Amino acid sequence: MPMYPELMVIPMREELTRLGIEEALTAEAVNEAVTGTQGTLLVVVNSICGCAAGKMRPAVRKALTDAPAKPDKSITVFAGQDTEATEQARKHFAGQAPSSPSIGILRDGKLVYFMPRAAIESRDAMAIAQELQQAFAQFCGTGSKN
Repeated sequence: MPMYPELMVIPMREELTRLGIEEALTAEAVNEAVTGTQGTLLVVVNSICGCAAGKMRPAVRKALTDAPAKPDKSITVFAGQDTEATEQARKHFAGQAPSSPSIGILRDGKLVYFMPRAAIESRDAMAIAQELQQAFAQFCGTGSKN
């Protein structure tokens, strides 16, 4: 059962889907994205909290808009709404505690980068976007090192 009325979270979902990030509403959709993506997959765990609204979502928007290197595919799950999808996404964040919001980059199904809530709520959107752009350059571009 979702924590919030769906009508309330639609704008928060659309902030990411307008960028071309696909919603993964089920555990199966998460698995399909992970197993079906060759290369890099950005996984954004969205949330209703203020740090998601004022920091994480604007940072993701800026990073995806301005970065020369970008993930091959991007998905989002909504914590507190899409419970099974969120749990499944977190299974792919090996060694990381559950965190909402959070951002992970998987390469060929393995976690190569993770930004937990603590790294989001303690900085502004510009600093988060810059770190994401650096992660994209390191892990997502044709010249990526890892």
